[in-house]
Amino acid sequence: MPEFDGNCDFDVVKYFLKLLEDDDLSSGIAAIETLLMILEKKHRYNTYPTKYDARGGDGYAQHRSLYSCGGELFCRFITLSLDDRGSMEECREIMLHRGQIFLAKLQNSRNVIAQQAQKFITDGCRVLVHSRSRVVLKALLTAAKANKQFHVYITQGGPDKMGEQMMNEMESAGIDCTLILDAAIGYVMESVDFVMVGAEAVVESGGIVNRVGSFTMALCAREMKKPFYVLAESFKFTRLYPLNQRDLPDEYKANLNDVSKVHPSVDYTPPAYITLLFTDLGILTPSAVSDELIKLYIFVSNYSNHANGSRNYRFVERPDTVRNW
Repeated sequence: MPEFDGNCDFDVVKYFLKLLEDDDLSSGIAAIETLLMILEKKHRYNTYPTKYDARGGDGYAQHRSLYSCGGELFCRFITLSLDDRGSMEECREIMLHRGQIFLAKLQNSRNVIAQQAQKFITDGCRVLVHSRSRVVLKALLTAAKANKQFHVYITQGGPDKMGEQMMNEMESAGIDCTLILDAAIGYVMESVDFVMVGAEAVVESGGIVNRVGSFTMALCAREMKKPFYVLAESFKFTRLYPLNQRDLPDEYKANLNDVSKVHPSVDYTPPAYITLLFTDLGILTPSAVSDELIKLYIFVSNYSNHANGSRNYRFVERPDTVRNW
């Protein structure tokens, strides 16, 4: 945990855990909010401690959630376009301003994705979803608010009863839904129009890492020629390239020491089984994900003076910032 100068008694872990009490907030957003708070609380900065503190906080976020790659994008966005000639306080002010822009974009990403999905959620359609996903729930709630009538089948998704929570939330919104066993995917698949799932991570190949059972659902959907749609925010894009289930790092499968004896919490769905990915960067085919990753991590953000209004900040165009932000 980072140490803070002066009289600041800010507790990074406590702050992060407090954010996670909001069930509607993803752990990735909570991690980025924590990193931004570190910037606000620490008063004496140079570039190296900023990255060190941020990555330390992100490491704890990774302990709480899978592939918290948003922290890396956050660090790149706020630090890698700074003019080295500026003072430390100017750099800190720029990083805070850019961090707030970054966070605002991420906080709106779920709404953007939900709107993109509306043309696919039509009156009378039947949707199969896997357990609970915040962004999938947002898309379905948005469709319900538009007075669309549809039916949703929800898998239980494991012993944590996330599927039941998803069902309760949708029933509260007046959505017609049915909770099914995970083993009943094949039975229900022939009755649905498409499958819609979230993702813990979107990897370089265009595949996804998600709650275990997602790959089984994708296999069944492909065999029965049903579209398999993934809804995921761009901060979940990660530079990982698994070839099969064994390529997933063990630390992301379970938190126990003997992984061989533990039921996996996630699985990998290859891009061949995915129809489209709905993201805040647009609706993508799996093959387009690698291009978007290159843009996220390499291309220059060309908003500079426009984003900062009348502030006379100096930015150096370096190929490390997020183009669309």
